[in-house]
Amino acid sequence: MKQIPLSEVKNDLSKYLRMAEEEHIIITRHGKPAGILIGFESEDEWFEYRLENDPRFLARIEQARASLRAKRGIRLEDLPEEP
Repeated sequence: MKQIPLSEVKNDLSKYLRMAEEEHIIITRHGKPAGILIGFESEDEWFEYRLENDPRFLARIEQARASLRAKRGIRLEDLPEEP
């Protein structure tokens, strides 16, 4: 993870967006972290990021896990294999 001053990011945003595809860029203001720049190499990465940070999706996953803990539902591993 690199730390870059905001003044540098403002001067060459496209450069830092390319760098952010490889690692997160911490943007600093007056030497203190102020934000983070996250790049995506593909639309799939963008989609995954959105899912991982969507409260509705996360709530649905937790509901499914609670259902399994309560012995309701079927685990994916327990489904019969299709021929």
